[in-house]
Formats: sequence, C-alpha cells, structure tokens
Amino acid sequence: MSSIHASFRSARPQQLAEALLHARAHTLALFDCAAAAGLDAAIRVPQLRSLNPPLWELGRTAWFAEWFVLREAASSHPADAEANALLSKGDDWFDANTVPHGARWNLDLPGAGALKTYCHEVLDRVLDRLSRCGGSDAELYPYRLALAHEDMQGEAMLSALQTLGLAVPPGVARDEPSWPQQSEIGFPGGTLQMGSADDGGFVFDNELQAHACRVAPFRMDAALVSNAQFADFVEDGGYQRRQFWSAAGNAWLMRQERSAPCYWQREGGGGSGRVWRTMRFGHLCTLAGPEPVRHISLYEAQAYCAWAERRLPTEAEWEYAALSGHAAFSWGQLWEWTSTPFEAYPGFQPGPWREYSAPHFAASQVLRGASFATPSRLGSAKFRNFQLPGTDHVFAGLRTCAW
Repeated sequence: MSSIHASFRSARPQQLAEALLHARAHTLALFDCAAAAGLDAAIRVPQLRSLNPPLWELGRTAWFAEWFVLREAASSHPADAEANALLSKGDDWFDANTVPHGARWNLDLPGAGALKTYCHEVLDRVLDRLSRCGGSDAELYPYRLALAHEDMQGEAMLSALQTLGLAVPPGVARDEPSWPQQSEIGFPGGTLQMGSADDGGFVFDNELQAHACRVAPFRMDAALVSNAQFADFVEDGGYQRRQFWSAAGNAWLMRQERSAPCYWQREGGGGSGRVWRTMRFGHLCTLAGPEPVRHISLYEAQAYCAWAERRLPTEAEWEYAALSGHAAFSWGQLWEWTSTPFEAYPGFQPGPWREYSAPHFAASQVLRGASFATPSRLGSAKFRNFQLPGTDHVFAGLRTCAW
C-alpha cells in the first residue's frame, strides 16, 4: 500500500510527512474550486449551518496543525499552547472554541494569498520538526491528529462544494468503487470487543475504552440501499405517508417541505417515462439505479426502513459485520446511519482535542464506515462518525437489517 494511503493511526514519520503533503495539496485544490467561483470572500458564501467560509476553513486547518504540533498545546483549551502563534490574530480568527459559527462570516481575515503563505509556512515547519521527531506513539500523536483533522476537513470541504453546486476537478474525490450486488448475509452473533484499546497507535477519544459487547444473531444487507430501491419508497408515497416517520422525523419533514431526497429532481413525461435526475457537483445527471442512495438524513433512513419492514443496524452489529471478513460485506462507498445514538463508551475521557466528541453526545447519531470522499488512510471499522439526525449534506446512505 502507498504510504499516503496507509492507516494514519500507525503511520511512521516518513509516511506521515508524505500524507501531510498529500492532504495539504487536497485542501488547496478544494479551496481553489471555491475561490474560482468567487467564494474566497465570506460575503459571497451563503450562511448555512452546514458550511464555513472556505477562507476560514483554509486558515483553520493550518492553525490546528500549528496549535498541536508547533505550539505544543497539551489540549484545545485556549490557554494550553506553549509557544506563540505565527499570526498575531490567529487565535482570534481560527480557534473554534472562541469563534462562534455565525461570527466566521464577519472576521477581518487576511486575503487568500496571505493565508496560503501561512499554510505553506506551517506545513514546512511541521515537516521540519517531524524529520527530527522520535518514533514513539506519544511523540507522533500531534502529527497524526493534525493529519486526521485535515482529512476530515477535506471531506467537509468537498461536501460544501456539493452544497454550493460547484464543480470539482477530476481526481479530487476518490473514485467510487463498483456497486455490489444486493443480497443478505446472516451473522451468528457472539461477543464483540467494541472500541479500541489505548495500547499503541492513534485512537480517537470516542473509541475508548475497549469493552465486550454481546451481539445477537442478525441478518444484514450486503450492500447499501440503492437509488432504485429508495425510488420505490418515494413513488409509493413514502414522504407523504406519515406513519413511516417518527415524531421528530415528521417535524423535520414539515420544515423541509420535501417529497424526495435532497438534490433529486423528477423529469420526463408521465408514468414509466419519468426519470429521476440529481445535482452532482453542479451538474444535473440521471440517477443510476444500482448506485447507493446518498445525502440521506437519519429521519429518511428510518422512514425507508419502516416502509420496507426492516430496521437500521445497531452500531455493534455494523462493527461486527465489518470485522467479520465476510467476502460479500462491502463498505466504504458512503457513511452509513446506524440506530445507535452517539454516546460515550464506558470510562470515556476527553482527548487533547477536547470538543471533538463530548459536546455532541446524546444529540447526534452514529454513522459507520467511510465514503468515497474519505481518504483511505482515515478508514477504519472502529471509526465512529456522528451527525445530527437531520443532516443530509454529508455523503451518507443506509443499509438495513431484518427484524
């Protein structure tokens, strides 16, 4: 495996250096897509909860690496940095703890050229320090954390380009895998070691502590629900038949005034001559039936399952299936909603990036897997993604289980 694709969790200094260079090139390419459309200026960026101004995202990414690597911060607490900032107002601009989301449109940020220079300066210094770093997990932790942060921000930036209807250059997003055949797999269940042990390599705080979990026998789809399958739900009045929706889902649906998934458009004549089209990075294209349905909220996933007389997998069932090694179980095309609320594992303690997990417990829902936009080095069957239930801007879909 190429060093830039090897898991960041156990990456050695040279692998980390190459991956950090790769991640920064990706960040800059995505920023340039937004800048080409004039969205390097915050005033021209829609103020949506799912977005940050691209210029702020660019500076924040470099600032985060500076904070944990160059300034040797023990945590993300504003008082925990040891060294001074490269930018006199860097903390005032880019510390997400002290800069509320809505305020990010009104900051007196430097221009794109100056922030790109800052990005290059931070990366050069990070790589220089990394070249002289020892090889222990403790010494490599801040570099692995900075890489993971930039990779996650890169996927968020790509999602923002989709939201904004902007095209991306070929090769910016990882090629999607082929679409697997629809089938069902029976799993015998057993005891699963959930989470990760803090015994080497990088571990996110929400993956700790490792603990035994009993999983009952279950049956799960081998593949994600497809566009064609979800279209059957839509055509059967799924968005109008409120019995399939939870109380929260019904409230969300009323606010959305939606009768199909985000970005879907119906075209053509009546009956069988009508086809579904979708907006994909600013281009209108015909939906491919076998392709996994994407940009689905938890509420839509739950309603589909109720209509199909199925259910979402629990987080433990998903991890069990992913670790089973079953040849037919395919994951990595899209993030997958589970039926499990995002909560702390027993013995949870916040990590150095203190606000990564803890503020989101209870309100968010767990997604598992990865998407075509997730760098392969970030992918892991242990990774716990999480989003608010109404989120539909991320690259998320679903698979179902039997009752």
